[in-house]
Amino acid sequence: MPAIADALRRLNPWHKDAPPPPPPPITPLAASLVLVLYALGYFVPFYLSPATRPSPTLSRDAPSVIRARVRSVVLSSLLCTAATYAVLARLGGSGPREALHLLGLWPLAARASLRALGLTALLFLGPLYGYLVVDRGWRDWLRLEPVKELWREWTAWRNYVAGPITEELLFRAASLPLLLLARCPPSAIVLCAPLTFGLAHVHHYYEFRLTHPRVPAAAALARSLFQLAYTTLFGAYASFLFLRTGSLLAVSAVHAFCNGMGLPQVYGRVEPAWDGDGDDDGGGGGRAGKRPSILWSVVYYVLLVAGAVLWYRNLWGLSESGNALVPAEAFSKASSSS
Repeated sequence: MPAIADALRRLNPWHKDAPPPPPPPITPLAASLVLVLYALGYFVPFYLSPATRPSPTLSRDAPSVIRARVRSVVLSSLLCTAATYAVLARLGGSGPREALHLLGLWPLAARASLRALGLTALLFLGPLYGYLVVDRGWRDWLRLEPVKELWREWTAWRNYVAGPITEELLFRAASLPLLLLARCPPSAIVLCAPLTFGLAHVHHYYEFRLTHPRVPAAAALARSLFQLAYTTLFGAYASFLFLRTGSLLAVSAVHAFCNGMGLPQVYGRVEPAWDGDGDDDGGGGGRAGKRPSILWSVVYYVLLVAGAVLWYRNLWGLSESGNALVPAEAFSKASSSS
């Protein structure tokens, strides 16, 4: 695909044999300001309509609120993506296929997406063992309960489908190509762009205070700062994967997977959800009054550490893709020059 290769050489000065590039069509500051506007456009509309505006009596998990907010973020994400496409076409000189590639929309890169998902699963080896084996979640999957839940519960649809797709469409597909157009180093993109992703979650502090007025303000603030930290950290990882795979499908799948897994347990005993009668929520068994074996915890933490090591050692290999937006050496060049 020579046309795509030519477009990448124009937009990314890290490609081999690239001539000295002309000044970027937009400056890094301008691109960053647009990203901030995109982030504001994602959540500010929530407060403009009674259907989406939070209140002490209306939870963000109410089905009517979820439906209205999903419509809002779908519209915002599509408008921002269309705006970025126009910038790539008019200022970046990209043709339709080149622009769609930079947006991560085409090719789909299904194989690279599976590799990125497998890489991320390594980080959750311990939690996967805890869910599938300790809590016997494999039984739910045999009955396809998690899939059925998507059609029964609006919160599941938001958390695993609408949220990941719209957030990745706006914060990766619509945002990162602008930073590439401004010729920001890949390492700077990975480290700085996720700040806007974290910004889009700050409003949860206000919503939490509305619905939980009895919680002290300091505790609510600590909760929001922690959420800001891990959403920003995930945003950095998703940005890295987007640059490495050039695939919206990959980062959306990883986002949905991480939403489903949640934060790993890093301390305390790991025990099956068995009650005193020896039954668990999934129909398991055990002896009444007997504490489960510590082997559950030993295996969990061994897998947790082993998975983190395997993830680190395979980070570059499993994220490698011929569809990448920047080559691997661009990261090392950017680091050595800074």
